[in-house]
Amino acid sequence: MPADAPQVVHHIVGGGIAGLAAAVFLVRDAGVEGERVRIYEQLDVTGGSLDGCGNAADGYLIRGGRMFEEHFVCTFDLLDTIPSVDDPNISVAEDILAFNGMVTGSSNCRLVRDGKPAADRYDLTLEARDIIDINRLILHSERSLGSQRIDDWFKPPFFESNFWLMWSTMFSFQPWHALSEMRRYLRRFIHLFPGFTRIAGILRTRYNQYDSLIAPIVTWLQDRGVHITTGAQVVDVRIEGARQDRRVTALEFADDTTAPITKSDRVYLTLGSMTDASVMGSNNRAPSLEDREGGAWALWRKLAAQHKGFGHPEAFCSNTGKTAWHSFTATLDGPDFFEFMEDFTSNRTGTGGLVTFAESAWTLSIVLFHQPHFRGQKHGTYTFWGYGLRGERSGDFVHKPMWEATGDEIISELSCHLKLNKAQKAWFNGARVLPCRMPFITSQFMPRRPGDRPDVRPIGARNFAVIGQYCELPRDCVFTVEYSVRSARAAVSSLTGRVDPPPPVARTDLNPMVLARAARVLLGM
Repeated sequence: MPADAPQVVHHIVGGGIAGLAAAVFLVRDAGVEGERVRIYEQLDVTGGSLDGCGNAADGYLIRGGRMFEEHFVCTFDLLDTIPSVDDPNISVAEDILAFNGMVTGSSNCRLVRDGKPAADRYDLTLEARDIIDINRLILHSERSLGSQRIDDWFKPPFFESNFWLMWSTMFSFQPWHALSEMRRYLRRFIHLFPGFTRIAGILRTRYNQYDSLIAPIVTWLQDRGVHITTGAQVVDVRIEGARQDRRVTALEFADDTTAPITKSDRVYLTLGSMTDASVMGSNNRAPSLEDREGGAWALWRKLAAQHKGFGHPEAFCSNTGKTAWHSFTATLDGPDFFEFMEDFTSNRTGTGGLVTFAESAWTLSIVLFHQPHFRGQKHGTYTFWGYGLRGERSGDFVHKPMWEATGDEIISELSCHLKLNKAQKAWFNGARVLPCRMPFITSQFMPRRPGDRPDVRPIGARNFAVIGQYCELPRDCVFTVEYSVRSARAAVSSLTGRVDPPPPVARTDLNPMVLARAARVLLGM
C-alpha cells in the first residue's frame, strides 16, 4: 500500500472505540503515516464507553460492558494485529479466544426467585401467541415497522415471560424501545438461542474492556506516531458548500482554538454518546439526576440544526426518563461473598454471567467477573458489577427508586434479595460501592424513523464521514462494539478508497439448521 500523500491529515473527533478503530484502519490498512492521524477526545481518557479505572482504596469502576460473539468479524479483524496487554507475542483477538477457552461461560443461575436459583430458569414461559408474534417480527420488513415500540407489537403477557426478563436484562431493552431494533437483534443473534438461558456463546475479555481492548490499541497507535489529544472538546464543525457537494473546513474547540481543514484532509465525526454526561455517586451519595447533556450530544444537535443529512438527535436524547439506568461497581476486601455466590449459583467466578433477581422492582442484575478484573488490581480485593434496568421504581426493601439510592442502599437491596443474614451482610463492611447514572445509556434503542440516524457518508460529504453508535448501518445492532468498529471500517473505506468495505453482516438467520434449533428453543422442545 503506497504511503499517504504528505499534505493529507486525517482528523478523528472522538476517542471511543469507533475513533480508535478508524485510526488503526487508516494506519494498518490504508497506509497512512501515524503522524498524519489526529484524534480529539473531550474526556481526559480515551475509550469512550469501554472503560475501567480506579484503585483498591477508592474503589474500582466500570460503567458497563459490551457483549462479544464469534460473528463480530470487523472487531476480530481489528484486534487480530494488536498485541495483547500481557503477552505481545499474541494478539488481543487470540487472547480473547484463549481466555474463553480457559474460562468457558455457561450460567447455572440466570434467574433468582425467593432468594434461590429459579426452578424455571430454563423455561422461557412463552405463550403460543408470543411465539407467533416473535416469528412474525423476524419475518416482517424493517421499513414497514416505522417507529413502533416493542409494546405496540407484543401483548402484555409477553412482558411477564422469562424470555422477556432474560432478553431485556441481557441486552437492556425496555418495552418502549424501538421494535425495529428488537427485530435486528432477533435476526442477528438467532444462532445464540440454544444457549440463551445459560448465556452460552457470549465471549468475555480477560480484564475490563479498557484494560483488555482500549489500552493495547492506544499503545499500538502511539507507537506509530498517531496524535491523541485528550481534554479536547470539539464544539463546532464548519461545513461549506451546497448539500450535494460540501466539505468540512475547520474544527472549533471549547478552548477557542481552531483546527483548519484543507481540501485534501479527511474528518471522522463521532456524534452522540451512550455514556455522555455520566454522573458518579458513592457509598453515601446517590448520583445527581440533573441530566445535563455533554459535548457529544451538543455537537450533534448543532450540526443537525445547521445541515441536512445529519439525522435527528432529539429522537434519541430528548427523554432521559426513558434512556437512563444506573450501574454500580463494588470493591470488596475479601473473598467471602464470591465464595458464597459460587455455592449459590453453582458457577465458578467468571463463568456464570448475568444473575437477575426476577422479583426485583429495580430489575436488579449482577455479574461476578473473573478475578482480577483490573490490571494491577490489588491482591485480596474482589470486584463485581450490577445494574438496575428499572431504576425509576421504588425498591422492594430500600423504599426509594434506585435512581435515588446510595451505594450502601443498593448493596442493602441486593443483600435482602439474596436473603443474607446479619453475619453475611457484614461481608460488605468497608466495601467501596460506586453507583453511576448514565442518562443516555439506551438512547440508541429509542423509536426512530428512516433518516433519524445519518448515513456514514452523508449526501454530498466530500471529505467527512460519521462513525459510532448513531449512524445508520443496515442489519447490524447498536449497543455492540461491532457496530462502532464496522462504522469506522466503512468510513475509512469510503474516504480513502484504500480499504475494502466491511464484510456483510453474518446472516445466520438464513441458515435452516439455525432456524430449526431456534424454533425448538422457543417451543420448549
